[in-house]
Amino acid sequence: MSASTRSTLFSLPVVALLASGCGNLNEKGDCGGWRRTPHCNPPGGTDAGETHLPSADGPAASRADAVRAGQTAEVEPADARETGVEQADAGADDQAGGETGGAGGTAAGGSSGTGGALAVAKFVGNIDTSRSIRPDFATYWNQFTPENAGKWGSVQRSGPDTFTWSSLDAMYQYCTDHNIIFKQHNFIWGSQQPSWTSSLTTDTGPAAVQNWMSSFCQRYPNVRLIDVVNEPPPHTSPAYADAIGGGTDSTWDWIINAFKWAHEACPNALLILNDYSNAEDTSTAQHDVDIVNALKAAGAPIHGVGCQAHDAANTATSTLQANIDMIARSTGLPVYITEYDIDTADDAEQLRIMQDELTMFWTNENIKGITLWGYVVGHTWRANTGLVQDDGTMRPAMTWLMSYLGR
Repeated sequence: MSASTRSTLFSLPVVALLASGCGNLNEKGDCGGWRRTPHCNPPGGTDAGETHLPSADGPAASRADAVRAGQTAEVEPADARETGVEQADAGADDQAGGETGGAGGTAAGGSSGTGGALAVAKFVGNIDTSRSIRPDFATYWNQFTPENAGKWGSVQRSGPDTFTWSSLDAMYQYCTDHNIIFKQHNFIWGSQQPSWTSSLTTDTGPAAVQNWMSSFCQRYPNVRLIDVVNEPPPHTSPAYADAIGGGTDSTWDWIINAFKWAHEACPNALLILNDYSNAEDTSTAQHDVDIVNALKAAGAPIHGVGCQAHDAANTATSTLQANIDMIARSTGLPVYITEYDIDTADDAEQLRIMQDELTMFWTNENIKGITLWGYVVGHTWRANTGLVQDDGTMRPAMTWLMSYLGR
């Protein structure tokens, strides 16, 4: 791909502007699955951005109050970056969306279309660093994923009527200010869920999950992509799976319901099933294909398959490409690389892998976006995946990547 082509992809005009809102959070903190380390960030404590659901006849908190709660630090302004958001459905009916009600008011306004998901130009993004977005983020990346702040256990850890938004608020605001694509991670997972969700029943489960999704989408209406279900069985399963439909390893009704509810809450977002090992292992890839096709047969709105690719560095590029292409071919859906990193202290080896794999990711038409999982040395989930020193000095892989992308 020529430099001019890459430049064009990263300067497409914005059709739908990101709205305002925002906060800070950090490490992956994942506790489920065979590959996890004790790098967990369990829910707990309090947050300055904690809000409570208003009563049915009481006013929601004002937008200004909600935003103010999330302004924990000023962020240096940077030149606006084009996100390349395009209208996928020419018949979508965009509506003005001012303040919305819900949990503690909204930290976001702007347009909220009703005609289907919006396409997003191919991106290369990253996550927050030690619970906040660094001022240099917009220099390197044009897409953002919250590492922990968007997980249900971070937002509603205190109870079903209490929401803690400040971390997400500041992150969303930064993305708004810099025209960076905001991707939510995640709605449902078998880890880092509020402790009270383990007691949900078929009477209370659907309402609780729908309330979580709708409250998020009302507050952040311009979220572009959402990991609706993260690491499905056999990797992880939420304690409340049977309470929201059940069907694990058969009809997958709980996942079907999750995608339908997510689409109802965020009709303009691209909805993703996110998993690990599906790019590296053919049997995992096929298992995810089977789940996705069950969802499609049931009429569930799903727009993409996420491949975390944490262990891609230990897998032949040809194997990665074969599995990714098989997923896309068998489901008819695009693939997103969602949590990519290269865990080696050897600069030359990290550079070699980055050149080989990132080039394949970027030129593969089945892959519509790439998110790296951390970039600052000493502040990443795995010890040696960092690409930039605290002072801005780049490792060779980062120098090459920025040159390749024309950034």
